[in-house]
Amino acid sequence: MRAVVLHAFGPAENLRPETLPDPVAGAGQVRIAVRAAGVHFVETVMRRGEASDMAPPLPELPAVFGGEVAGTVDAVGPGVDPAWLGRAVVTAHGSPGGYAELAVAGVEDLHEVPDGLGFEAAVAMVVTGATAMGLIGTARLRPDDVVLVTSAAGGVGRLVVQYAHALGATVVGAAGGPEKAHAVGGLGADIAVDYNRPGWQEEVRERLGGRPVTAVLDGVGGEKAAAAFELIGDGGRYVVIGWSSQQSFEPDERVLAGRNITSVNALLEMLAHPERQPGLRRRALEAAGQGELRPDVQTFPLARAAEAHAAMERRETTGKVVLVP
Repeated sequence: MRAVVLHAFGPAENLRPETLPDPVAGAGQVRIAVRAAGVHFVETVMRRGEASDMAPPLPELPAVFGGEVAGTVDAVGPGVDPAWLGRAVVTAHGSPGGYAELAVAGVEDLHEVPDGLGFEAAVAMVVTGATAMGLIGTARLRPDDVVLVTSAAGGVGRLVVQYAHALGATVVGAAGGPEKAHAVGGLGADIAVDYNRPGWQEEVRERLGGRPVTAVLDGVGGEKAAAAFELIGDGGRYVVIGWSSQQSFEPDERVLAGRNITSVNALLEMLAHPERQPGLRRRALEAAGQGELRPDVQTFPLARAAEAHAAMERRETTGKVVLVP
């Protein structure tokens, strides 16, 4: 099979297509003919060889990155019901990795793709969508909230904007660049701003007409997170849902206490409760299958995985990045 392999940590061009032996489904496993494979921003960090508390451990090299795959079952291992053959499935645990034409996964890790949902959308929802569902639960959004979502044009951010809008909250979507801001407006954000432009905070204040932001769901970190935090009113919530800038932002404990603002890292909370993941994945796939949430994907051919990584690092992508064999 063709796969994209990393032999040395470093720049994106270290990801190179090559031919590997076809994987074989073992006991309790199926083999999937991959039709779509998800890419995560954290994989760009791991590819560079940078260890992080927010990232999985670095893999042994050579490595095939990714685990999110969607496709059809083309073989079953010992002890697996042959009825799985030909089914459209998605999993977060494809092996040896998702950047490949074939992958194996345990039957217990499979989810059937809902009718009418494409492979690319399914692979966007199985982890990114599940993450959005979990983060939304942690944020405890209400219809009377004024919600500011940073990195609102990203895979998770887009889903959070849609959910908050459907809930009835007032939604402010902040993204980098006028095109991304325009796209966020099309998702249902009441106010869409380019946070690369000076003065974006004042624009938000003016357009809210004096209403304070009650919840910030921050997917960026760093200076933009600090700027978003300043817009929170007394008694509000600051929720970390990502860190695309790779820069941390920790609110001052005295400010939190003095203004009765709650701060929570929803990503770390999710990592602390892996047992919740199967349920969140089912809910996310069902929501997409029923049209309640619409994942946005940007596809790259499998052989151009290096270009996908480089584009993500330059912040040029929108929505979920997906590789297509």
